[in-house]
Amino acid sequence: MMRQDDPKKCTSARLFRFNCAKPIPRPSLIPRHAIVLDPFAQSFLLPFDREGAMRHGVCAIDCSWENAESVFRREFSNHERRLPTLLAANPTHYSQRNTLSSVEALAGALAIFGMNKQALRILSLFKWGPNFLVLNNEPLRDYANARSEKEIEEAQRSYF
Repeated sequence: MMRQDDPKKCTSARLFRFNCAKPIPRPSLIPRHAIVLDPFAQSFLLPFDREGAMRHGVCAIDCSWENAESVFRREFSNHERRLPTLLAANPTHYSQRNTLSSVEALAGALAIFGMNKQALRILSLFKWGPNFLVLNNEPLRDYANARSEKEIEEAQRSYF
C-alpha cells in the first residue's frame, strides 16, 4: 500500500478491514515467489499461474494511477504479470480499459484462475463491485480458458 489515494476510496483498505487480504508494509516483504500484478509487466497472467498463486500468493500494489509508471519502474518480484485488457467498474474510472482498482485487479486474477466465487466475494464489499464481473464476463471467460499468451492476445483483440 503506497498510501497515494483518498483513504475513503481505497479498495485495499476495505479488503484489509474485512480480512480478505493482508497488508504488506514494505515492498521488501512481498513473498519471493508471489505473483505481483503489474500493469506494465512483459508477461500476461495466465490460468496456469494459479498453482504459484495458491502456493505463494498474489499481490496487488495499491498506488495512484497518476504515479503508476514511476511506482512500477521498480521490480517487485521475478513473477510480475499483467492482466489482459479489462474494463473498470469503479466509479472513478468506469468503463475505462485497464484502469482498475486493486480489488478489480485481484478479482480479475481470481476469475482468470477460475475462482469466480472468490472474485465475487471480494467484489461484493463494494456496491459497484459485482458489476466488474458483468462488464468483463465474456473476456474473463476466454482469458480463463486460454492456454498461452497468444490465446490471451487473440481473445483480447476480439473484444478490444
